[in-house]
Amino acid sequence: MCGIAGILQMPQASRSADLDAIGRMTNRLHHRGPDAHGSWCDRDAGIAFGHRRLSIVDLTDAGRQPMLSESGRFVITFNGEIYNHPSLRQELQRLGQNFIGSSDTEVLLAMIERWGFEAALARCNGMFAIGLWDRQTRTLHLARDRMGKKPLYVARTRNAVVFASELKAIDAFPDFVAEVNPRGVAEFLARGWLPDEHCIWKDVFKLPPGNILSFGADELLASRDAAALRAKARTWWSLTDIAKHGRRNPVSADDGELVSHLDGLLREAVGERMVADVPIGLFLSGGIDSSTVVALMQSQSARPVRTFTIGFGEPAFDEAASAAAVARHLGTDHTELRLTPSEAMDVIPELPRIWDEPFADESQIPTLLLSRLARRDVTVVLSGDGGDECFAGYSRHLLTARLAPLLNSNRALRRTAAMGVSLLARGLREDIADALPLPGRLRRMIGSDRINRLAQLFAGDDADDMYRKVMRLSELQLTPEQVTDSAKVPPLNDLLSDFIVRDMIDYLPGDILVKLDRASMATGLEARCPILDHRVVEFSWRLPNTAKVRDGQGKWILRQVLSRYLPRHLIDRPKQGFDVPVGAWLKGPLRSWAADLLSESRLNRQNLLDVQRVQSCWQDHLSGNRDHSRMLWAVLMLQSWLGMMVEQSTSRSTDTLEPAQQRSELWKR
Repeated sequence: MCGIAGILQMPQASRSADLDAIGRMTNRLHHRGPDAHGSWCDRDAGIAFGHRRLSIVDLTDAGRQPMLSESGRFVITFNGEIYNHPSLRQELQRLGQNFIGSSDTEVLLAMIERWGFEAALARCNGMFAIGLWDRQTRTLHLARDRMGKKPLYVARTRNAVVFASELKAIDAFPDFVAEVNPRGVAEFLARGWLPDEHCIWKDVFKLPPGNILSFGADELLASRDAAALRAKARTWWSLTDIAKHGRRNPVSADDGELVSHLDGLLREAVGERMVADVPIGLFLSGGIDSSTVVALMQSQSARPVRTFTIGFGEPAFDEAASAAAVARHLGTDHTELRLTPSEAMDVIPELPRIWDEPFADESQIPTLLLSRLARRDVTVVLSGDGGDECFAGYSRHLLTARLAPLLNSNRALRRTAAMGVSLLARGLREDIADALPLPGRLRRMIGSDRINRLAQLFAGDDADDMYRKVMRLSELQLTPEQVTDSAKVPPLNDLLSDFIVRDMIDYLPGDILVKLDRASMATGLEARCPILDHRVVEFSWRLPNTAKVRDGQGKWILRQVLSRYLPRHLIDRPKQGFDVPVGAWLKGPLRSWAADLLSESRLNRQNLLDVQRVQSCWQDHLSGNRDHSRMLWAVLMLQSWLGMMVEQSTSRSTDTLEPAQQRSELWKR
């Protein structure tokens, strides 16, 4: 696992100082690869690559990057892991290929030389972001893995294209102008994270998962902005195609055969991800997903697996006891960390720097602290990420399955239901919620906007509209920009599948995998997700919906796999997720910090948000009338990020800023 960066200049650009910036760009990624660094440059071609290495497989210098292919035609800077590289190596050796070291990067280069770039990627089982330079055709190829596990940002500047694993490396390129994208701010406020088609900076985009982008320096003359460059990307693996094919070709087998097949697929995926030349462990929450992964790990390990979990003082958010019970049953070597509000306070100032873009999934805090805990003992961890997306584990999946007849009915009936739910929600909040001794989970739902979101779900025009409304975080808008709709996803003819495919295309790479990548790599820790093995994903799309949602529970088939390794009492319990009690913290130890960032004077100076609405939400939350914690956390993360930008901008010379940026209210204190 590593950090990568690269520069390709336009033909008329200077071949000196800007290419030398590759060292500064690579240094910004030190945390992603603390073990070694390297760079490669061809000044005549106007190309430079940089690499920071976290040594996982082949710890010798034979695995150093950037790396040249055997013939010298291709140069690569590679971030990720190819899990099936041993079998690919054997195949290539049978064909006469010689290898110097044992790294997967060398295998990938040999495949590219023999079979071509796209064909090589199709044979790889792994996670990766790649920069590849063809010295013969003078073409730069950028590629990203199927599910979007590894990040790849691309920026178009006046005289070059630069790419990197994180935005902080792109910001180190002297020709890059860091100008906030208003549309990106609006998209963030709507979701709490930024989808792949948007970035917080203008003229920057994320290469979509399963895509390749190829171009030469001469072609940059016709691609004057980031949008034109992004339009040149092509798909080498399509999740939409996989989903449509799977729904058209369901697997024909009984329940027992389905469970056994998934057990075998997961066992192989876990086993491949246990291969490393460094210590390895697992993030254990005690939930279905991570428990399944650790059970399969321990069944294939001769020693106790290292497991790590995090707990909270608030019982409603604490899964540490469940994780400990699973660890005891399986016999793992378990480590637990108890998180306090003061520890959360300590880490919050670091969040904007670590994530680069505003990011408001509050579970980023425990994920970061858990990564730091694990890094003391291991260099690689496995996680259970992907189980909810593959096997219908979110409450919205259960909701669409239960309410499918109504949701698939005509709009008039659905809108009548929406009006009824809205009236019920208002009545519950005003007359019932405070009077009855309701369970904490139900009380939080009534006090939040979840019931209103249910009403919006009923009122949606189609699957796209329903999903967007369910996922929408807030109504806070940037003035005068409005949030744009994401591209329509072709319908799969049942609402549960329609929601799952949108989660995989949008929420998974934009939120879940961003959270995991930045938190783990900030500590020099590699995180692997066996449930997101493409063979498991492809199999999940061939399953009948009843194998995912049954008897009012999601992830039915995954539960059956886990029941082969754990007793039922460790499996059948309510889903809690990896949440943190942000709502309570904002009223307590984080109140002063939040009040400063949400002050009316600060918001007015920035001229970005609807000040009255923000203030109203803040006061409503403090009074206990409504739980606005998710929306407020997004605003607070935006405010923290803007504060970091102000500090950075004051350290730069003003003549490096565009005139429009100098005039912007965004940069006022």
